Amino acid sequence: MKLFADLTENQKKHLFYKAPEAFTNNSDKEILSYALASTLYMPATRPNIYQDLVARKHPSLTSMVICLEDSIGDHEVEAAESKLLEEFQMMKKGLESGILIKTEMPLIFIRIRSVEQFLRIMNRLEDGIDLLTGIVIPKFNAAIGSIILKELESYNHSGNKLYAMPILETKKIIEKETRMEELLSIKTVLDAYKQLILNVRIGATDFCGLYGIRRNIDTTVYDVAIIRDCISDIVNVFLREDSPYVVSGPVWEYFSTKERMLIPQLRETPFRKRYGEAGSKMRTQLIDKQMDGLIQEVLMDITNGLTGKTIIHPTHIKPVQALNVVSYEEYLDANNIIQNGNGEIGVIKSSFSNKMNEIKPHYYWAQKILLKSKVYGVFHEKFTYIDLLKQENFALHT
Repeated sequence: MKLFADLTENQKKHLFYKAPEAFTNNSDKEILSYALASTLYMPATRPNIYQDLVARKHPSLTSMVICLEDSIGDHEVEAAESKLLEEFQMMKKGLESGILIKTEMPLIFIRIRSVEQFLRIMNRLEDGIDLLTGIVIPKFNAAIGSIILKELESYNHSGNKLYAMPILETKKIIEKETRMEELLSIKTVLDAYKQLILNVRIGATDFCGLYGIRRNIDTTVYDVAIIRDCISDIVNVFLREDSPYVVSGPVWEYFSTKERMLIPQLRETPFRKRYGEAGSKMRTQLIDKQMDGLIQEVLMDITNGLTGKTIIHPTHIKPVQALNVVSYEEYLDANNIIQNGNGEIGVIKSSFSNKMNEIKPHYYWAQKILLKSKVYGVFHEKFTYIDLLKQENFALHT
């Protein structure tokens, strides 16, 4: 499995100084944490999951979550569980017959409702369990979360390699008077099971719902003050250098509609400067497909230390991944910092002679950039996500 599987070899050579590396669900945990990229959520009641994998309908997709929680009705739970198990059985047969190739399949997770459902599904999966990369635990709290993680650990002791992704989205986290105590109690549990935790996810939709807030298509989650404040505290607790986790960006809820309320958020200058009239046309296409708000939000995610994003529509896969590709300048800076991390010097001028790289303060950042470069790759100098999205195979038709 590899990001940007739609690109030809010539396109990769043209765009990338360092191409994305291949990975599987058996790769090192730190690589998989970054490889989640655009994580596509879908209800377990959705038809044709297996058929879409066979057809490689979304070849750039690297991770998917089959949801048994909020995306299905309470009366659909039994049918959704049966449908999920049926899809896994078909996937298993597809692999055995050679119709499916394991290395081309995305990482697959199941979003559960409860401890009881988790145990029931795991028991019924039988040998289909080896298709599973892990579980997503919604509305995570220390008490229930520790029970699920302990059970998951016991499955791994039986020879499996499964991970967990807790979602932070409860009332105690969003409410300021209980937030820090709750976050720290959750971190204590996660630290105890750190080998299982692939990623920490943020449930911004649930947070907003507790206040009757819903951002529109022209605003990012960072424009919602109460969510921005909460994300800041989550980053504060879970990205600390002494015990860091990979934290992903919250879901972008929108896809193409016909009307707008505000001025588009994509600046025209970078597009026109790069490709002239063709660049302006591309910007218009992205705006028409309601991608400008998503792009702005992903840029804010990255600025705040988040990696990857929850998505609910296939058209979001490529923009999220393209925006996370490491720039040539970042890559050179990160390499220089790591190479000079022996304590002999404290600061060096950047390769582009436009900044000072302080070794100790920037060392953790440099480690993250080099990890990210393995999964997302590194652009050639002066190339950006605009160049990647412009490739013919990356037209946003999905």
